[in-house]
Amino acid sequence: MGIVTSYSLFSEFDIHLFKAGKHYRLFKKMGSHLTTINGISGTYFAIWAPSAKSVSVVGDFNHWAEGEHLLNVRWDQSGIWEGFIPDIKKGDIYKYKIHSNHNDIQTEKADPYARRCEHPPKTASVVWEDEYQWNDNNWLQNRKKHNTNDAPFSVYEVHLGSWKKNIEENRSLSYIELADELVSYVKKMEFTHVELMPVMEYPYDPSWGYQLTGYFAPTSRFGYPDEFKLLVDKFHASDIGVILDWVPSHFPEDAHGLGLFDGTSLYEHPDKRKGYHPDWKSLVFNYGRNEVKSFLISNAIFWLDQYHIDGLRVDAVASMLFLDYSRKEGEWEPNIFGGRENLEAITFMKELNEEIYASFPDVQTIAEESTSFPMVSKPTYLGGLGFGMKWMMGWMHDTLQYFAKEPVYRKHHQNELTFSMTYAFTENFMLPLSHDEVVHGKSSIIGRMPGDEWQQFANLRLLYSYMFTHPGTNLLFMGAEFAQRAEWDFQHSLDWHLLQYDYHSGIQKIIIDLNILYKNNPALYEQQFTISGFEWINYEDHQNSVIAYIRKGTKEKDSLIVVCNFTPVPRTNYRIGLPKKGKLVEVFNSDAKKYNGSGISNTEEIKIMLKNWQYRKYAAEITIPPLATVVFKIKQ
Repeated sequence: MGIVTSYSLFSEFDIHLFKAGKHYRLFKKMGSHLTTINGISGTYFAIWAPSAKSVSVVGDFNHWAEGEHLLNVRWDQSGIWEGFIPDIKKGDIYKYKIHSNHNDIQTEKADPYARRCEHPPKTASVVWEDEYQWNDNNWLQNRKKHNTNDAPFSVYEVHLGSWKKNIEENRSLSYIELADELVSYVKKMEFTHVELMPVMEYPYDPSWGYQLTGYFAPTSRFGYPDEFKLLVDKFHASDIGVILDWVPSHFPEDAHGLGLFDGTSLYEHPDKRKGYHPDWKSLVFNYGRNEVKSFLISNAIFWLDQYHIDGLRVDAVASMLFLDYSRKEGEWEPNIFGGRENLEAITFMKELNEEIYASFPDVQTIAEESTSFPMVSKPTYLGGLGFGMKWMMGWMHDTLQYFAKEPVYRKHHQNELTFSMTYAFTENFMLPLSHDEVVHGKSSIIGRMPGDEWQQFANLRLLYSYMFTHPGTNLLFMGAEFAQRAEWDFQHSLDWHLLQYDYHSGIQKIIIDLNILYKNNPALYEQQFTISGFEWINYEDHQNSVIAYIRKGTKEKDSLIVVCNFTPVPRTNYRIGLPKKGKLVEVFNSDAKKYNGSGISNTEEIKIMLKNWQYRKYAAEITIPPLATVVFKIKQ
């Protein structure tokens, strides 16, 4: 084993960008990199630890003894320690032993930039270099048409560890197994995208992946990094986009993680009022520190660049935006203008989105943001945060609250349904029924539906049909697509055995058909974020709990008429106003027998009458099944 050799991947310009918070490709410089120098093979290491007085690389190759492989600190006051160590090869495990200038603290840390980590509960980093050969060039060349704001965007949210288990071995499926089973299932269900709950390495299973320690490494629970690339590649081969949950909001205090990295608050904000999250008992990034911004934005770019990811759903944006988030009076400090907004975090998010869309204009960033903070999904040049979409949490809350009511009471609460249209076009909204809605005693989605079994499933079909015809894109958490009755449990597989029952298989069939309806009708996606794509027909029939609206594409002929009945009483000869003459043709009915509905439908074309009704020149009389959505087209 040779000694550490002075060597660097950093140029002076790299250091300038890093210190300015503008180096967005740090993964090419920091961490461990296999290389050959003067004919000698080994590994180059680089780590940021400005308060260290010494940094040793320790591992099996030196019996975890510090001092044998001491890195050199750069002369330029960047705080970067680096060096080339001969003979360290791919697969060797290591950590950094850091002696701090601050109170002589000693820490032993995993590499924040490691490309692979040991399988938890082990915590060391692994020297790694991927050898995967991508086969998705056709997808990448055509990705824009799948990811634009006027394309269908229907997302299946998945927790890889609990989607399906290998029953015989009582374990989660591997990346390789998922590349076969999960990909084919998402394709069968006709979703356009899959969203994976965090796959970056995390130490604690009950965190579901939202407390990260290995930001640049897919979790080793399911296999090697190149096997995760295979999973992404297989999705792309099936024309399915891949979105990753990404967590730049907080990180755990685990000893091997980012906290007190060099004995000081390096990555976290030193002021506990800004640097500690009371809800999650975790540390909050210091968004005002330039090197931390370089780290975070580089990490986002890494997944888009190295793993061909098609979008990032940014977790817990509200907690980043507001200094008083989950804090009582006296536990937070206002910004320089006396407000509650975290100005440094806002600047970070704008720079993040500017860099992502400049480098990858055909991807999407999606904000999980639960407040009324304005212009989250508007461009930064207009003063927005620059995200592509924002979760419509208000729609989710109001709609689930409405559906939980017995139908006899719904006539008093119709505004809970219609209120979303007063702000539906202020952002580019995604309608989420996510994992957060089926945990912690909230019950499953089907479990919230009132009535007997028939009414519960009819309500669920109605909810999904209303969701897919409402303006915006859609997201559905795994299990909800076949009406899983139990709350989600990350330790157990979904209850796939339920599909042997007609009610549950009927829900699966309607999700397939709703995805097909969405993808095949431009009226549901071409103008999904603009007021031009929506028009009320009737939102005032509280007594019957019926609403009707038009969804519009860029061509008038593509328009769809949507009518929803939120009671178990069928409505016959129900008159609706229409924009033009012709005939109504039923193209979708959530009460169809194939979904285990009652089968009440409009089997024949309905003539549109020249009759003033609901402020329109034309009208038609239709049949609306109980607890159902019916979709029509106007045929000339």
